[in-house]
Amino acid sequence: MPAMHYTLQWPDASQSVAYSPSLVIEDFLAPGTEYPLDDFLRRVREATAIANQRVHAKFGFECSRASDQLADTEARAAVFSNKADATIRVVSFAPAQS
Repeated sequence: MPAMHYTLQWPDASQSVAYSPSLVIEDFLAPGTEYPLDDFLRRVREATAIANQRVHAKFGFECSRASDQLADTEARAAVFSNKADATIRVVSFAPAQS
């Protein structure tokens, strides 16, 4: 199953690399686009749920790494939740190396 890494830029200008076990993340986020924090989280949650469904259908269990990534993303986003105009920029996508 093809996996994807995607680089995010946070409101404090820091960057992080996130993981998706499925290319479905490309249906929800686009490189070079900034998303309001709530919209970004909605998109990532939905993409992660679909990715986990795909992994479950293929392997019989969900991807714990994707679930851990979502928890990490949500925790990082919580730091900026009090900033009304907080946006997350998707910097790039890159195929995950096996």
